Amino acid sequence: MMMGEDVEGGSLGSYQERPRTFPNMRNKAYTPLIFRILMGINVRVLFILLLLTMGLIFYIGACTSGIIVFVFTVCIISFLMSVYLTKWVLAKDEGPPEMAQISDAIRDGAEGFFRTQYGTISKMAILLAMVILCIYLFRSTTPEQEASGVGRSVTAFITVVSFLLGALCSGAAGYVGMWVSVRANVRVSSAARRSAREALQIAVRAGGFSAMVVVGMAVIGIAILYATFYVWLGVDTPGSMKVTELPLLLVGYGFGASFVALFAQLGGGIFTKAADVGADLVGKVERGIPEDDPRNPAVIADLVGDNVGDCAARGADLFESIAAEIISAMILGGTMSKRCKLEVRGTRNASVKSPMEDPMAILQKGYSITIVLAVLTFGASTRWMLYTEQAPSAWFNFALCGLVGIMTAYAFVWITKYYTDYKYEPVRSLALASSTGHGTNIIAGVSLGLESTALPVLVISVAIVSAFWLGQTSGLVDESGNPIGGLFGTAVATMGMLSTAGYVLTMDMFGPIADNAGGIVEMSQQPESVREITDLLDAVGNTTKATTKGFAIGSAALASFLLFSAYMDEVSTFSQEALTQEYKEKPDYGRCVAIVASASLREMIKPGALAIISPMVVGVVFRILGYYTGQPLLGAKVVAAMLMFATVSGILMALFLNTAGGAWDNAKKYIETGVLGGKGSECHKAAVTGDTVGDPFKDTAGPSLHVLIKMLATITLVMAPIFL
Repeated sequence: MMMGEDVEGGSLGSYQERPRTFPNMRNKAYTPLIFRILMGINVRVLFILLLLTMGLIFYIGACTSGIIVFVFTVCIISFLMSVYLTKWVLAKDEGPPEMAQISDAIRDGAEGFFRTQYGTISKMAILLAMVILCIYLFRSTTPEQEASGVGRSVTAFITVVSFLLGALCSGAAGYVGMWVSVRANVRVSSAARRSAREALQIAVRAGGFSAMVVVGMAVIGIAILYATFYVWLGVDTPGSMKVTELPLLLVGYGFGASFVALFAQLGGGIFTKAADVGADLVGKVERGIPEDDPRNPAVIADLVGDNVGDCAARGADLFESIAAEIISAMILGGTMSKRCKLEVRGTRNASVKSPMEDPMAILQKGYSITIVLAVLTFGASTRWMLYTEQAPSAWFNFALCGLVGIMTAYAFVWITKYYTDYKYEPVRSLALASSTGHGTNIIAGVSLGLESTALPVLVISVAIVSAFWLGQTSGLVDESGNPIGGLFGTAVATMGMLSTAGYVLTMDMFGPIADNAGGIVEMSQQPESVREITDLLDAVGNTTKATTKGFAIGSAALASFLLFSAYMDEVSTFSQEALTQEYKEKPDYGRCVAIVASASLREMIKPGALAIISPMVVGVVFRILGYYTGQPLLGAKVVAAMLMFATVSGILMALFLNTAGGAWDNAKKYIETGVLGGKGSECHKAAVTGDTVGDPFKDTAGPSLHVLIKMLATITLVMAPIFL
């Protein structure tokens, strides 16, 4: 009987009876143009060019400061470490042919979507760059820029170049995240045939590679821009720009990163959840076949979605967070130093001692080691870079601000884990609610999500107040004797929170890699013992994805406060005023990917345009109104109010969406372990309904919302001159 007849008749039977042979689904691999060019160059020539480039970078850094050279060195070391991790992961085998062929289909779909999505984003970025160029050519300049001869054309050129570089690096960060995940998934599947230990190690180290590249690129991009403009503009030489003014020229980099992150998160999130929900509805509800059954054509699209939504989009998201927050901290630090007259890691630890040891406990142990290292290095860094004779103990206060940020990150990870891991009471209660029907499952999930917003709000509030107080009591004062280190204290706390971003991103990448591995194992019809290992890793991956989203939301809250403060500083600066599968009929996997990709790209336009256009419209309209009512700063003030209230309401909603979605997902996983009737029971069906509702919450709406908040903040920072 042909497969089409099976589907129409509704009698699909057991697919284990079918042959485990698969057609070759591999198309020509897609490689971005820049990588194709580099790969076409002779290895020796490429090596020489690389050495010359590094030499030029270090020379420019040496002409700037020793700190920049140190930053370059650390970033290069992280890149070398990522190369080691890549070679280690790729040296592992891909398993039997059926596994490799399924992985090839996933890789094709992910790379095809990436090419289409980022092609659209690049066209939009070029158009927006032209808009920014026009705005900056007709905007006002600061008195310091006028005195140093840095006119409108120079600032316009610098801002546009920074914007395009930020967008390019953010896109590259997303591509790197996806590139490694689509190659590591099959290796995790193959390793699961041997041991849980090896499978866990491969998944974690693959995530570690991606994390190191993302963090390293974000930092080195800013450092290169800063050093290049420092040398080119002759900063701190007589008659030139002061170093405290330089960060204002870098805001385009953060905006470019934010622009790409928003559309990557929107497009990737919509794609992955459309595919996931479609696969669940067709497979589990309509046809009653197992999850990841190869006869369901939406399964490949679902697995592709894990890579483009949870790997590529999350890489771009954290890249944007790091870039925007570093630039904001630089702006606030520059303002503080002017007023004070001061112008003169953990992946190798993730190994399993025994096959039965809890993988989540292993990851948590690695995170704890990362926190200890972050505390030590943060203290040393603040002593080196923030010590001043005017306030000898100020560096210690700022080190404590960093500790506040690190503790905030840990608190967010723990809170999200408590509300989304089925080892704890909230998710178990949600699973129990499923036993009385679909409605009670939804009600319990919504109430759990609402409850989960309380602790994070308290943590953020305490963190901001504590960091501000520590900064204010640091001993740094202005000419009038007023303490002024408060806002910079919150900036340092934000950087402290991001100091563990590398390991957090590692845990995030672990989730989709483990999920893909489970799908490959199921589709290639491996023994049940292998699926048990990947199911365990998948359940842990659901928790790590939820916790890292909680971390991202927490960092977005602190970042928005930081960007808001930087925006007010910029307004003050400009205005000078304070403010197979060999079936007879093979499922059409490619068509499913194409359908969902097309829909997701259409749907990402409206919310993205909303984030870009709304602050510009509000600022310009109220600027005009302020002109006629004698309130020259009305436009800037209204935009600030818009940003403040969008942040408060958006963070609460993002917390609710993320936690409720993660809890629904793991409540289903908990029941699938055999409790409350197990798979196929009425309780399980109710939990599947909750998971179907929760998936768009946690993987599309929640992540997109917190990226949208940061997008609003960065665009106000870039567009501040048009509001004045």
